[in-house]
Amino acid sequence: MIEAFNLNMIWAAVAAALVVLAVGPFLIPELHKLKFGQSIREEGPKSHQAKSGTPTMGGIMIVGGITIATLIFADFTIEVALALFVMLGHFVLGFLDDYIKVVLKRNLGLKAKQKLLGQFIIAIIVTYIGINYTGLTQDVWIPFIGQTYDIGWFYYVLVIGVLVGTTNAVNLTDGLDGLASGAMAVASLGFAAVCLYFNKTDLAIYSFACFGACVAFLKFNYHPAKVFMGDTGSLALGGVLAGLGILTKTELLLIILGGLFVIETLSVIIQVTSFKTTGKRVFLMSPIHHHFELKGWSETRVVTTFWFAEFVFCILALLTLHYS
Repeated sequence: MIEAFNLNMIWAAVAAALVVLAVGPFLIPELHKLKFGQSIREEGPKSHQAKSGTPTMGGIMIVGGITIATLIFADFTIEVALALFVMLGHFVLGFLDDYIKVVLKRNLGLKAKQKLLGQFIIAIIVTYIGINYTGLTQDVWIPFIGQTYDIGWFYYVLVIGVLVGTTNAVNLTDGLDGLASGAMAVASLGFAAVCLYFNKTDLAIYSFACFGACVAFLKFNYHPAKVFMGDTGSLALGGVLAGLGILTKTELLLIILGGLFVIETLSVIIQVTSFKTTGKRVFLMSPIHHHFELKGWSETRVVTTFWFAEFVFCILALLTLHYS
C-alpha cells in the first residue's frame, strides 16, 4: 500500500478543493439569481423551514472539482474513464431531477422509472466494458470468508443493485447541513485505502479528488448552509462510491464501508414497513438523522456524530479486507 502511494493523490485532493473554493463564490450568487432554491418538505422538522430558498444544485462544483483534478493527475485508463462515467452519468440524472423540481416546479422531478432506466443503462455499459476491456470479472468477493464466487450473468443484476442502492442511500443521507458531504469525504478516504490495497493508483487519485472536493464543499455547506448539493451532487457522489466498489471488486464490502448510508436507508425501510403493517412508527422521523434531531440533538451534533460513525465503518471495512 505504501509503495502505491504517490504525491499525485495529495495534489488531486488539493486541486479538487481549489476548484470548489474558486467556483463557489461565483456559482452560489448565480443560483440565487436564477432562484434555484430548495423546497423544504412540510412534514420535516419545523426548524428546517428557515432553509427554504437556500440555493441547491451545488453538486455542480463538487463534480467539477473531482473531474478536473482526476483528469490532470490520474492516467486516463479505461478504469478511470468508467469511474468518471458512472459519476457523470448520475450527475446528469441528478441535474435533470433538480432542474425539473426547482426550475420547472414539478415537485416529483424525474419519475422513478426514468431514473431506473438511466441507472440500468449506466450499469450495462460499465459492466460490459469492464468485463471485456479491463479484466473485470463476474466473481463476487465475500467479506469475512475471503472467498470469491462466479455468479455469471447475475453479476449484471448485482451492479444495477449496487448503483441504485448506493446512489439512493447517499441521496437519503443528504438531509442536514454538511452531513452527506462530510460523510462522503470520510468514505472517499476509506476507498482510497482500498484502491491502494489493490495497487489501483489511478482510482486512488480519483478517490482523493473526491475527498478534496467534499471537504472544500463544507465551507459552503456546513451549518448554516449557503448552498445544498441537491440530487445533482448526492446521486453523483453515490455514483462515485458505487463505481469504486465495482471497479475494485469490493461490491459487498461497500455495505460495511458505507455503513452510515446503509443505516440511513434501513431506517426509512423500517419506518415505512412498520407504519404500513402496524400503523406505528419506530422512529420519530426517518431518515434516522431526523430522529435524533427530534430527540433534541442539535443539527451540528447529529452531523459530527454521524461523520464519526462513518469513520468507524471505514476502519471496520479496512480491517475486514485485510484479515479476510
